Amino acid sequence: MEELIAKRYVDALLSLSNEEEKSLFVKTFNELALSLNDPEISAMINAPIVAVSDKVESLLATLGEKPNDKLVNFIKLLGEHKRLNLIPAISSVMNAQMQKESNTYDGIISSDKKLSAEDVAKLENTLKRYTGSDIKLSQKSSKLNGIKVDVEDLGIEVNFSKERVREQLIDFIMKSQ
Repeated sequence: MEELIAKRYVDALLSLSNEEEKSLFVKTFNELALSLNDPEISAMINAPIVAVSDKVESLLATLGEKPNDKLVNFIKLLGEHKRLNLIPAISSVMNAQMQKESNTYDGIISSDKKLSAEDVAKLENTLKRYTGSDIKLSQKSSKLNGIKVDVEDLGIEVNFSKERVREQLIDFIMKSQ
């Protein structure tokens, strides 16, 4: 539900912005979303005792000396409508929207072993041919006995595990008898 509400705010903000402002907004909202992961800051934003104007002013203080007017007005609007708790969802939706506009997506490779840069490039090129989008993959170590490639914004999840291949091979042999 939060993402649907956040999407309306993001669409409104981005429709009034140029490319330079859009990248500034993405960067700013990513930083604000990270800061809201702090339990103390999150508690202050969600506290009914703290005045909305104080919440807005504390967020605006993090933006620096000469913040963008649209950004200031947007945060004030979120405060007026008691939507400051949507900042993480707004950040997420804004990132997805910008990836969609630029046709560039981020993905994660989960594996028990680190892949070489050449292997990562091959996977990126294969996914680019398959999707028609530029995909930047980063690696994350896991206890998975194989490889898992996940590009969440495109809904792509590819899993190659030794256990699964073994099970499929046994199943195939059993069916062929």
